[in-house]
Amino acid sequence: MDDKTLDFVKRLAKAMAAQFGGNCEVVVHDLNTGDPERTIAAIENGHVSRRRVGDGSSPVVLEALKHKGEHMEDELGYHTKTGDGRTLRSSTVYIKDENGVPEGIFSINYDMTPFMMARSAVDSFIADDKDEREAPQIPTSVNELLDELIEKSVRLVGKPVAMMNKEDKVRAIRYLNDAGAMLITKSGDRISSYFGISKYTLYSYLDSGSKE
Repeated sequence: MDDKTLDFVKRLAKAMAAQFGGNCEVVVHDLNTGDPERTIAAIENGHVSRRRVGDGSSPVVLEALKHKGEHMEDELGYHTKTGDGRTLRSSTVYIKDENGVPEGIFSINYDMTPFMMARSAVDSFIADDKDEREAPQIPTSVNELLDELIEKSVRLVGKPVAMMNKEDKVRAIRYLNDAGAMLITKSGDRISSYFGISKYTLYSYLDSGSKE
């Protein structure tokens, strides 16, 4: 790379590292050094990959050197790993001369490990052995709560109200009572109407489950 281009990409690397913080490593490779083991012309946050200026090389650099006369496509947002097992999100941009031949590489390696650890911690916190059950909805009013409890009682029985016999209705109403539905003001009227029974029958179901 000529001095003007190299100066620009060095300043760009510094700006990008400052913008995205210590987990963002930005590397500038100069492919015209003549030494594939010393291609790094600039590096910001080199602690991410434990490299420094004068180091090299990487598979990306070797591939670029091997196919230097060929058309090279940028690669964006792929995953790489460090020697100690940390996961990076990487992007490679080829710096080309006027003939389209790569003369440098601008690489970004963002250490995703802290985010992955945080996600794992969150997942373990919110997950439990009951995850396969439907998550209960939080009602916004007592009427909504009563409607939800009535729907649950119907699902418990496994039949629509029109097909329920007396035993089915007793089972549903006892579920509602156990769930505290009868504590809701005027719930008796709503429940009686829904199941097509009188309030007297409703309370007889609750008392004995046998009288109508």
